[in-house]
Amino acid sequence: MLCGPILKKRLADTFETILKISDGLAYVENVDTKETITFSEKFSCPESGFTLEEIEPRLFSFNSPFGACPTCDGLGMRLVFDQDRVVPNPDLSIREGALDPWFGPFENYYFQVLESVAQHYNVSLTTPFKKLSQDIQNIFLYGSGKEKIKIEYHYGRRHQSTKTFEGVIPNLERRFKETESDRAREELSKYQTSVACDTCASYRLKPEALCVKINNLHIGEVSHFSIEVAHTWFTQLENILTEKQKTIAVRILKEIKDRLHFLKSVGLEYLTLSRTSGTLSGGESQRIRLASQIGSGLTGVLYVLDEPSIGLHQRDNDRLLETLKRLRDLGNTVIVVEHDEDAIQMADHVVDMGPNAGSLGGEIVAEGPQCD
Repeated sequence: MLCGPILKKRLADTFETILKISDGLAYVENVDTKETITFSEKFSCPESGFTLEEIEPRLFSFNSPFGACPTCDGLGMRLVFDQDRVVPNPDLSIREGALDPWFGPFENYYFQVLESVAQHYNVSLTTPFKKLSQDIQNIFLYGSGKEKIKIEYHYGRRHQSTKTFEGVIPNLERRFKETESDRAREELSKYQTSVACDTCASYRLKPEALCVKINNLHIGEVSHFSIEVAHTWFTQLENILTEKQKTIAVRILKEIKDRLHFLKSVGLEYLTLSRTSGTLSGGESQRIRLASQIGSGLTGVLYVLDEPSIGLHQRDNDRLLETLKRLRDLGNTVIVVEHDEDAIQMADHVVDMGPNAGSLGGEIVAEGPQCD
């Protein structure tokens, strides 16, 4: 009879075999109490069956296919065909062009289909679109569902069929997906608009990533914080973590707080972490790059900045100048094209170009450590 270490080893080997056969899930039932214990190799909920892959950094990046929302591909927005663009003027009738994408000669295929639909539901194509009932409007826009309609059209000869009506908007969606013509896509895109992705709620990450939370917040919610609020939140987080968690997170927390501090030091504490680069001004983009360079700790680098103080409050401007001095003190050369008086007075060396602007300038008016 097996006992002790041998039994434990045999039991462990058997259990590993069971997990391989059962796709990582096994149940053990106590013969006396009839209690069932669930064992799983996966990050999963035994009740709902929801399963996570192994948690990796790329899971939290919407730039990675592994972490991006599958619906919007990590954009947070998706393009849909907008009813208001399909029907730009509801005062018009269908005959007058209310359904803009399908408007054309009365003998074309689409108009004949619309005539068949109108005849089936006993409505007139000369009635202003807004005066049609909501149900009829929805049928024209989104289709007849399961109800079949007798559709007739003439194209060389008379054609007739009985089938469900696709609807204008589903027709546009299908054509947009199926076409390989860039011109056709461009034409159809006139009727599209951007809406928030309903799968990820504009967080741009797949549901698995949003299930991972710290202090009851997932990464998407934290990224909606401003830099000022985020810096406070990460600072306070140290008081919430256990000693074991602090040991794991100490280095990454320091790195995050340092980078947030650098962004604050260049006057960008009002920006949210989720702000897209396309919405930033030139000055904001430049100061973000400046903050990243300070964080990198590089030395012996030549930096050329074009009016970094544009749009800054005087208080923030002072902080920006202190940041530039810090960049210089690291052992770098900082050249700033600037009209701000405080920046000029703080410079180690000034080159004044002029005497006027544009074609009337371009000459060195004054040069040296002091320019009055």
